[in-house]
Amino acid sequence: MSEHWAVIGAGMAGLAAARRLSDAGRSVTVFDKSRGLGGRMATRRAGGFRFDHGAQYFTARSPRFVALVENLMAGGLVARWGEDHVGVPGMSAPARVLAPQATIVTDITVSSLTRGTHGWSVSTTEGLVATDGNGAFSGIVVAVPAPQAVPLLISAGCTWDGAARATYAPCWALMLGFPARTTLSEGRLRPDDSTIAWIARDSSKPGRDASGDAIVVHATPAWSREHLEATPEWAAAALQARFRELTGETADPSFSAVHRWRYALVEQPAGETFFWDPSARLGACGDWCIGPRVEAAFDSGDSLAGAIIGLNAAR
Repeated sequence: MSEHWAVIGAGMAGLAAARRLSDAGRSVTVFDKSRGLGGRMATRRAGGFRFDHGAQYFTARSPRFVALVENLMAGGLVARWGEDHVGVPGMSAPARVLAPQATIVTDITVSSLTRGTHGWSVSTTEGLVATDGNGAFSGIVVAVPAPQAVPLLISAGCTWDGAARATYAPCWALMLGFPARTTLSEGRLRPDDSTIAWIARDSSKPGRDASGDAIVVHATPAWSREHLEATPEWAAAALQARFRELTGETADPSFSAVHRWRYALVEQPAGETFFWDPSARLGACGDWCIGPRVEAAFDSGDSLAGAIIGLNAAR
């Protein structure tokens, strides 16, 4: 009987692991709490606009990630944005094709992992997830942010100091949709400001509708921490007011919303590429292992899958 692996998390790290395991002939089921794929490589369609409200772009330097990006560019799913890369028509586009052979189970918040006589089980607070193979998974890949990975690893009877060391900065993201072009001329701005760290005209990216302006504003880590539990209405108003002060933009948006990322930017990585316990057949991966980059998430998940299939040294 062929191996069947469970991957917890459908961000870049989880999908990279699922892709390599599938390519090596393993069956894979991916679980994620969201409805879509990509994690922080997120795109939201709302108000007639498309916003990349998570990761804004990515770099490609490591050989395996470069090869993937080149294939995605050839397929029209990735394009250059200045010296960097973006998904087309949104940042989430590459995620949808990364693991085509995997079974995807969404809207599921996994709360515990249990190893029994026949294999691994994946459960929510309401009990065992009803999906093929559950209770007999050959192994588990945990590919969620470190604060979420730690309790899952503990439920599986495992501790890894690296996961506990990793820390994140939060981020409030403001999305503003303008039906006509704004006065902003640049595609991206990094203000020297205590409130706003980043302003992007997403409509300046390749493959976007440029008839109006879809703008994403990221608050600084310090401001986001200070106001992490604020109401979305308050955060949206405060960030929009500061956006106007910084840019001088006077037009009113036809759409406005915020998203709170509790685990947005890795501040302190674990310092190891991945975690792998071959005796338990349990691994963990993510950008929090290496650093705050989309490429780091890919490298971590891809390398862990390589260890699982015996192509890399176990760690």
